Amino acid sequence: MATSSVSRGCFVFKPKDSKKRKIPVAADFFNKGDAISESDRLQFSTYESLWQQMKEETERFQDNLNEKIFDSLLSFIKNSHIHLNSKVNDWSYRMRCSEIPTAAVVLGVNVPDHEMTFQRFSDLVKQSLTPHVVCLHGKECTTVKQVLQKVLMHLLGGTVNDEEAEEEDMHHSTPLSQRRIHCSMASLPGWYKAITQTSGSGSPSKKRKSCAVEKEQAPPIVIIFKDLETFLPEVLQNFITICSNYIQQLPLVLVFGIATSPITIHRMLPHAVSSLLCIELFQSLSCSDHLTTVIDKLVLTTKFPFKLSGKVLQVLIVIFLYHDFSVRNFVKGFQLSLLEHFYSQPLSLLCCSLDEANGRIRNLAHGDCERIRQVPSFMRYVDCQDSEKQIELLTNDQYLKDDVQKLLKDLHIYHENYFPVLKCLHVFTSSLPKYPLGKQIRELYVTCLERNVWETEEYSSAFQLLGMMANNELVSLLQKCIDVLKSSKQQKPLTDIRQKLEEFLSKFQKLDDIAPEMHDKEGDENNKTSPEKSLQKKTDLYELQKTLMEMKKSRRSKKLSRFEALRMEVLEFMDKLVRQYLLPPETQPLHEVIYFSGASTIRRHLNATPRTALQTALSKPYNYLQNEALRSEGGTITNTAPDICIVYKLHLECGRLINLYDWLQAFVTVVSASEGQDPDKPSKGQVDQVLHARFIHAVSELEFLGFIKPTKQKTDHVARLTWGGF
Repeated sequence: MATSSVSRGCFVFKPKDSKKRKIPVAADFFNKGDAISESDRLQFSTYESLWQQMKEETERFQDNLNEKIFDSLLSFIKNSHIHLNSKVNDWSYRMRCSEIPTAAVVLGVNVPDHEMTFQRFSDLVKQSLTPHVVCLHGKECTTVKQVLQKVLMHLLGGTVNDEEAEEEDMHHSTPLSQRRIHCSMASLPGWYKAITQTSGSGSPSKKRKSCAVEKEQAPPIVIIFKDLETFLPEVLQNFITICSNYIQQLPLVLVFGIATSPITIHRMLPHAVSSLLCIELFQSLSCSDHLTTVIDKLVLTTKFPFKLSGKVLQVLIVIFLYHDFSVRNFVKGFQLSLLEHFYSQPLSLLCCSLDEANGRIRNLAHGDCERIRQVPSFMRYVDCQDSEKQIELLTNDQYLKDDVQKLLKDLHIYHENYFPVLKCLHVFTSSLPKYPLGKQIRELYVTCLERNVWETEEYSSAFQLLGMMANNELVSLLQKCIDVLKSSKQQKPLTDIRQKLEEFLSKFQKLDDIAPEMHDKEGDENNKTSPEKSLQKKTDLYELQKTLMEMKKSRRSKKLSRFEALRMEVLEFMDKLVRQYLLPPETQPLHEVIYFSGASTIRRHLNATPRTALQTALSKPYNYLQNEALRSEGGTITNTAPDICIVYKLHLECGRLINLYDWLQAFVTVVSASEGQDPDKPSKGQVDQVLHARFIHAVSELEFLGFIKPTKQKTDHVARLTWGGF
């Protein structure tokens, strides 16, 4: 019964013919266990249609963002082995031919996005340049042999095997694509020569025309190291050295995916190896700028009706900034918010285009109308109406539907005016010192969503700084705002705002023409009536006091210049726009239809705390198993709970060191009571072997989860690693 250790180890045996796991889809998420109603189907179809539009839009502008670096990389690969107009005996030509062309692509620390970026880049290379592309992961290439296996398997096809199967292959006359290939780079030159000759075969005339540039037209072999930092330096060094021996026979091109800094290459490779590479650096767009574009295309737009509340958007941004910098994960969080909204909000079926929503409103059942009447924002809206309209809204379904159509249209107009004015305010405040309202528009948007922005101290501070802005700076900001309004929909309120800003701009331009003459006239008048002039004359104490009082009064009632008055007028106009159009969404009736506000749900799914979940499951198993027999009051140990839960609760009562024998006795006492046995029976010194095995198994699981560990202080004790419980 004695054991030298609580648990010896954990072993995983994977089945040879493993079947793919069934990945849950959104349709299963909408299945709540009952029969799916027509409303649920409509919600799910609306979700699918809306997300498909968002997904296509995301992929389109992400391709546009990566277009510049992709074009540069394709051009580099295309020209990497072209040495036209170079003599064979030229020293520089021979040096270039002896080095491996290498593209060092700095993608940033947003590692989850790298896979998608390289997948798209690999597809582009295969479509436009060469079919010979190999992508390598550091976790799959821990030895040089594994790297060679991956490369040869992707290029030659078939199965790459080691020397043990070589003799077996010699006795079979199978084609190259089906034979097992010896794991060596020596097999590549012959294969590549055969491939290029086969692809270049054709008419004799075409052969004569292309023989001069046969080398230049040969497709290169591109090997992509997706995560350079995860490769072992020795493996990388040996593979590069092997490739350098074949660079005269194979047009190899290496692509390094770097997450940190280009200096990583020189830290991993000594000079003797790095000198074999001809490295060119490529820098991708920063993940912060990428996120700004995503928010602008998915959130700050009226193209998609679905919106996030301020707290939900703040959760997604915090996860992005403090966890992974991954735009891909941000988009997944956005998709999860969309899915949760359509799952939890029955009225989300109206979260669609305005014309489609009007048609659905006309087909609403009485139960749906009652749900609308129970929406908090609609209840506040009803309270503000007169008594006759209140009665109609609460009793007449048709009258309610007509009013809901009007409210949804007003909500749509609210967003059409909201986003252009928000961008104009960002233009004015994003260049101020210390950025009182934030440098990025997402910071300003979150503030405007959560409260009245004009009531904050940051807003007052920003307008005080704007009140000291120079003429040329203010003119530049006005021009940017006009450009923002021109790019938005040309409807009545925005058109009037743009015309007003253009009037301000023309006044500032005219002010520059008349400023010198007016300044001279105002200076002469001030000199004539200036109280300071009287101070230069001899005077008594009474006259001096009178003059000083006049100076103080004149400073208080100092007349503003034309520029200052015009600047004040512009700021008052902007403040009026903010107070009129940047009202929080909570002020709009039926905002719950399109706004998702389940921040706690998103935080629980995306920013989970594993230790908290483990301790909750072990201390309160009813929350997960939903078995009534497991209900217990706080602090008590339920004898019907699983063994690991009993062992966990018993270990909470111990100190830093836990006596295994005492622990076992307490466990047997609790379990025996649940099974109707005599609790005093185990005290005689003989423990049932089944209970002993169950105890050892439960303790082993606790050790595997990290709650305890063996200790050398006492052989029959274990050390506790965690403190506190639920």
